[in-house]
Amino acid sequence: MSSSNKIAIIQFPGSNTERETFMACHRVGLLPVGFLWNQPLEELSNFDGYIIVGGFSYEDRSRAGVIAALDPIIKQIKVEAKSGKPVLGICNGAQILVESGMVPGLENGRVGIALTDNKRIKKNHVIGVGYYNTWANLTVSVPPNRCAFTRKLKPEESINIPLAHGEGRFIVPSELLEKMIKNKQTVYRYCDEGGNIIDEFPTNPNGSTYNLAAVCNPAGNVMAMMPHPERTSNGDVVFSSMKDFIDNNNPISSYTLKHDFPNDKINNYTSADKSQQWIIDMIITDNDAVSVNNALVSLGHDVTLTRQTHWEIESSNNSDSVMNKIEDTGELYNSNKEFVSKVIKKEKTKSFLIRQKDDILGRSKLQSLKEKFEIEEISNIKRGVIWNLTINSGNFESIINQILETHILYNPLTYECYEIS
Repeated sequence: MSSSNKIAIIQFPGSNTERETFMACHRVGLLPVGFLWNQPLEELSNFDGYIIVGGFSYEDRSRAGVIAALDPIIKQIKVEAKSGKPVLGICNGAQILVESGMVPGLENGRVGIALTDNKRIKKNHVIGVGYYNTWANLTVSVPPNRCAFTRKLKPEESINIPLAHGEGRFIVPSELLEKMIKNKQTVYRYCDEGGNIIDEFPTNPNGSTYNLAAVCNPAGNVMAMMPHPERTSNGDVVFSSMKDFIDNNNPISSYTLKHDFPNDKINNYTSADKSQQWIIDMIITDNDAVSVNNALVSLGHDVTLTRQTHWEIESSNNSDSVMNKIEDTGELYNSNKEFVSKVIKKEKTKSFLIRQKDDILGRSKLQSLKEKFEIEEISNIKRGVIWNLTINSGNFESIINQILETHILYNPLTYECYEIS
């Protein structure tokens, strides 16, 4: 089937599933063309639409999708989207759209929602976390003509497609969710085989707010979708809808989305009573820090950035013997490539401790040390990452604030930030 509708298949270092996306486009009459992140940006205007594929862009360093979201190509895709062209982000592509602020598309352009670690919840108990793959049922929860990627479905029609991700849980503040529902931006929701929306596992496979599987921007031409419609002909309707949208000259909606967030609060870090800290450095090159540093330099910041892992360990007697037991397990750091260090203190440097609000890894390590290694003295473990920012030139406070505003270090919806004095 031939087509004049050229679709740029956007690929970053670490992307995959482009072959499946090519096949899905061909099946519905779209003409896919591979487009690498470092190709000339002016060539993007030659396309009728864009698909950001799944995978692990930049190896998900710092946070899934965030480095790619700051790449110049995304800035140009934002320009194309404003002209009405459709943009679909699948899995990692969805994470990129969320981290870039293109979805949900707040007027001020800031990051408004989050995609974070899966939590499989049944009867109010977490029965599993992390990576999960399955076939999921999705129902259309907006009028089909509301979004570029639902136009060929019937109201409340369901599709059955695969999902495979570790950070696919949509987090949306309740007040913003109400506005998105009113705006008809909650495009696809997880349901059972009968189309019933049940907010627990296995119907909701990752604990997403409102059973969200895909959301769009106010105009309806940009959608972030965590499951994989390209991996099965069951998902072809998503791509045929995209084609119909283009064939009808990109009929975008006139909705807008406003929401005021409180200023990100950064407190000074204070350790808990009866706790000890481990600051872990790497012997080998820290590729996460290198990638984040390169991203900040590409944004024009003359900075040097390093990263350390932070463990705060509370125990009943706070003794060295407990720490020695933990060290012997190898659970909290790998002595072959890591070592216990201390917080970096140097001129023109600020250190920020970033902790996930759910702290899934900290909880799992606590459970392992108590149950597997029988170290009963431990009462709590918190895990975090310390980012050390050294400003080499320019106004120190101004550049620190600019870097924090990129949200490259943390998403305030799912992480807490502390300044280490």
